[in-house]
Amino acid sequence: MADWTDTLPDAARAYLEGRRLDEVECVIPDLPGIARGKAVPASKFARQETFHLPDSIFYQTITGNWGEAAGDEGFIEKDMILRPDMSTATAAPWTGDWTLQVIHDAYDRDGKAVEFSPRNVLKRVVQLYRDAGWEPVVAPEMEFFIVARNLDPAHTIKPMMGRSGRPAAARQAYSMTAVDEFGPVIDDIYDFAEAQGFEIDGITQEGGAGQLEINLLHGDPVKLADEVFYFKRLIREAALRHDCYATFMAKPIADEPGSAMHIHHSVLDAKTGQNIFATADGAETDAFMHFIAGLQTHMPSALAVIAPYVNSYRRYVKDHAAPINLAWGRDNRTTGIRVPLSSPAARRVENRLAGMDCNPYLGIAASLACGYLGLQEARKPQPEFKGDAYDGDGDIPRTMGDALRLFDEADALHTVLGADFARVYSIVKAAEYDEFLQVISPWEREHLLLNV
Repeated sequence: MADWTDTLPDAARAYLEGRRLDEVECVIPDLPGIARGKAVPASKFARQETFHLPDSIFYQTITGNWGEAAGDEGFIEKDMILRPDMSTATAAPWTGDWTLQVIHDAYDRDGKAVEFSPRNVLKRVVQLYRDAGWEPVVAPEMEFFIVARNLDPAHTIKPMMGRSGRPAAARQAYSMTAVDEFGPVIDDIYDFAEAQGFEIDGITQEGGAGQLEINLLHGDPVKLADEVFYFKRLIREAALRHDCYATFMAKPIADEPGSAMHIHHSVLDAKTGQNIFATADGAETDAFMHFIAGLQTHMPSALAVIAPYVNSYRRYVKDHAAPINLAWGRDNRTTGIRVPLSSPAARRVENRLAGMDCNPYLGIAASLACGYLGLQEARKPQPEFKGDAYDGDGDIPRTMGDALRLFDEADALHTVLGADFARVYSIVKAAEYDEFLQVISPWEREHLLLNV
């Protein structure tokens, strides 16, 4: 046992110091970003190099039904070979015993990476950048709500009860008093993150009732996606300890802002380490403009990936802190593509369209793919938008059906993300959308039952 635990990341070794490891959770993110896998005794994990799960875990809709995406062999649920990435080993500090989590990568029987595994999709896109001599860098921002327990889906979601004994209030953006209302939950989030070796850049109160934002430091896209994947789980566990829920729905509460996963992008020259968005004298480069143009051109086709559910499109509402178009601007939070204030060396592009409900691997991969296509195509962006972008018309799909149609037609995007991924994703999401269309909503019963 000592042999393999000696090679664990520092935070995992510190967590286990003086303790006996009981269990290892072997996990892999599926299409929605849910952790699938097996929990095994530590002694067994020490002896196993791989384990198996059926490929059908990637054909499930969010409701647990199936898309007919198995391919020519039919739905035989053949096993994938899952190999641990030990650099991802981290604590599961909310468990009753001493447990580690390890993310695994999926391969087929011939040792080829399974193309529709989300972590493999992101690795594929990152490799395309590296093949071109670039190193992509991202920094995700995670918005989410802490809400009261909701045991009946027919009931609306309510803000949680704060430390003061009053429900969390809206329109208190950046209020430290509002953050203090969630003090015990936030304390556990910090404690869990520290045990897992994650560094939080900051926690702020957002504009919604019980809405918080966590910023992560910039870095390697796969590593940051792993952290978001782990963070979603640890935040949920921290909330459950205090009789409330953490939700990453894009729009959980009507008349409140939605939750985004803003993605900051920069690209380094792999040889020099210099930001390709800035010249030696600090000016903006052609590559900087090409990256923006790639987002403007290809993001409508990628929206089905970064806004993956029918609820996602409820977030894109004018004047509700979410973009409705693909305009770009400097230091302008009303545009879908924002250039934040920074030094030339830290110049970056912020994609504000992605929802917090997206799979972090796929959301980051899709955003990077759009920028990559812009760099390869050397496109020019539309002129910079000045003023309030909410005054303009929206130019992104407004429904999941429209977004899926654009995704299906996006051959260039499929080439970057992988053709087999695009095939599976489209089939699963279409099946999910068909499931939703069979549900009759309270609005329909209220307004149509006796009036039409």
